[in-house]
Amino acid sequence: MASGDRSSSELDAAEAELRRGFETLAVARPDPSAAVYEVRLNRPAQRNALSPAAFAEIPRAMALLDRIPSARAVVFSAAGPHFCSGIELGGPGNPLAASSKGADPVAVAEGLRRAILDMQAALTAIERCRKPVIAAVHGTCVGAGVDLVAACDIRYCSKDATFVVKEVDMAIVADLGTLQRLPRIIGYGNAAELALTGRRITAMEAKEMGLVSRVFNSKQELDAGVAKVAKEISEKSALAVMGTKTVLLRSRDVTVEQGLEHVATWNAAMLRSNDLKEAIKAFLEKRKPVFSKL
Repeated sequence: MASGDRSSSELDAAEAELRRGFETLAVARPDPSAAVYEVRLNRPAQRNALSPAAFAEIPRAMALLDRIPSARAVVFSAAGPHFCSGIELGGPGNPLAASSKGADPVAVAEGLRRAILDMQAALTAIERCRKPVIAAVHGTCVGAGVDLVAACDIRYCSKDATFVVKEVDMAIVADLGTLQRLPRIIGYGNAAELALTGRRITAMEAKEMGLVSRVFNSKQELDAGVAKVAKEISEKSALAVMGTKTVLLRSRDVTVEQGLEHVATWNAAMLRSNDLKEAIKAFLEKRKPVFSKL
């Protein structure tokens, strides 16, 4: 089998796996004319609490969307009246709720550590997806829900949205990314206040802190607004969009000098792309560019 045939076959398999569906998520391409996919938390009766199945399915969905060319932007949303009520407590298969009676305490601790690392990796998969991920938050967003949206690239919400880092009230330390990502998004002081008090903040407070970029008047306006932004991003050069996300994340975690060196290395290769030539040509010809498909 030729490498091109094998690559095409792998892409077909990825798209087929997406169509087979998920237990806790609804993954769809709402507008066939736009290269945008929506990943929706789909357990409204449980207020979209993240179950063990959800932690298994989120990285699988993100890996599939990372691979298929028809996905150039991803919207992360939720079904029902609320975005996410955090981790499902006491559910079947939840390693954090498992009984440790009579077990070696060191073995129990190591098992919990592995479980936490797996859940961390599930949400980090959102950040590692090369395609930009936009969070569309409505209703309540609690605990692990905040971890999830902090892993997204852009965050919008509706006026009814509220956010709370709840773990301190549950006598635990937030451990799925909030304490690592939130200070970089809203500043150390704001992150410390939210994490230490467990205070619920409104959509407008979230906007003032920089947690979200824009607040919409209703969920309907939120959905329409996010779809518009996602489509606009999806129509840009995929090479440029994925490169921008990669460099932003890299620069966040290193010094300015290291970040500049990284982007210089990146662009040394990417400035020779056909997309750049097409962008310049389209600009001169005063038309919309037609970028390559990856």
